[in-house]
Amino acid sequence: MFTKALITAAIAVPLIAVSAVAQQSANKRTPLQTVDFPAGYNVISVIAELHDGCVGRHTHPGVEDTYVMEGEGILKVDGQPDRTVKAGDSFQVPPGVPHDACVAKGQSYKVLATFIVEKGKPVASPAP
Repeated sequence: MFTKALITAAIAVPLIAVSAVAQQSANKRTPLQTVDFPAGYNVISVIAELHDGCVGRHTHPGVEDTYVMEGEGILKVDGQPDRTVKAGDSFQVPPGVPHDACVAKGQSYKVLATFIVEKGKPVASPAP
């Protein structure tokens, strides 16, 4: 069981780290865990820290569920007004919806993000 989880993490971590989502060099992603559940899906948890700029417009093939741990950011979801999110807030982004997250001026921004992704699909893909 542990070996299977380790192999899954070894596959998922590079997908997260090398995903096509643009990242500033000052920004950081720390993979926490990948769980094979429910059947046919992976639940991937990461801590993302943004210190400058934006992540870059992107989509996820599954749901994104995020909790803001520290700081303040601007969530930009297609079809919705920009939303300021602060420590203690949470938000969800539906599958396939283009969105971006930016650091609020003079802030840093740290979140715990959980993605439910069909096995074999990338965690994120760039959006036009």
